[in-house]
Amino acid sequence: MKKIYGNKQLLDVLSGMAARGKAAHSVIISGEKGSGRKLAAKYYTQALMCESPSEGKPCGVCNACCNVEKDIHPDVIYPEKTGKLGNYSVSTAREVIADAYVRPNNSSGCKVYIFADCRHVDPRTQNTLLKLIEEPPEYAYFIFTCDSKAEFLSTIVSRCVCFSTSPCTEEEAAESLAENGFGQEEIRTAVSCFHGNIGMCERYISDEGIRKSVDLTKSLADSIIRKDEYALCVGLFSLGREREDVREQLSMLDKLVRDAAVLAKDPGGQTIGCFREGAAALAKSVTAYQSTRLHSCIEKAWRAVESNVSIPLALTALGAEIMEIVG
Repeated sequence: MKKIYGNKQLLDVLSGMAARGKAAHSVIISGEKGSGRKLAAKYYTQALMCESPSEGKPCGVCNACCNVEKDIHPDVIYPEKTGKLGNYSVSTAREVIADAYVRPNNSSGCKVYIFADCRHVDPRTQNTLLKLIEEPPEYAYFIFTCDSKAEFLSTIVSRCVCFSTSPCTEEEAAESLAENGFGQEEIRTAVSCFHGNIGMCERYISDEGIRKSVDLTKSLADSIIRKDEYALCVGLFSLGREREDVREQLSMLDKLVRDAAVLAKDPGGQTIGCFREGAAALAKSVTAYQSTRLHSCIEKAWRAVESNVSIPLALTALGAEIMEIVG
């Protein structure tokens, strides 16, 4: 089983529930992308399925643990996302309900459904699942991973045990990356961009698309600092029309704006974005009030993209608002 860095308290709680025979049937694990929420979900699944657990901790070597790790366990189901927004539909919820009442055929007697990367799940889908989550079969478990539990209706949240992932230290991130065979220079660069977020650090090293996103974030920051409306518009329109890519880029830009606000108050403050130097320069060119407004307009654009608004339209409005704020 792959070593999991950080989130020790969360993993101890999950294995502790399994060891005491009081495993929660419905769990929400929230945290930013790359923070280990999927690893935690898989760890909990292994704790439930393991053939030879030790105090609730999965052994990582039995057939069940290996099959969960490889995503081939027949009784670990990842419901399908559908539609333009790539979300869980009412139809999918009904399929899960029907399948949940088919007993599993494995030594643990458990069946686990992992709803990964939940974002703006249709309330109708959530309401369809509500009764099942409230009164599940004794062998059925449901795990939801998301950025924030605020993604769910209060009725769903109240019927789940909620956990949050916590960031690793940069030292832990570097150790994990070294263990995976990455070179010291690429580790240093990745950690400088994504700090203790191991998942994003790994993506930065192995995915050219993420490296381009970091470069674009730097370019957008430079355009804002120089108040170059043309360059800003060109940069925003280069994001394309893939919603996931646009959301990720806006999130990176928003973190840079957040860092600028922090560094304006404390030049030695801790940053979470991918471009500390750009955040420091932006901190010198905008006020705290302007930083707050920049955050608000980026967040509004992010929500528009989430809501299936035309991406070019949302980005055009964003560019105009940014220039109005800093101009």
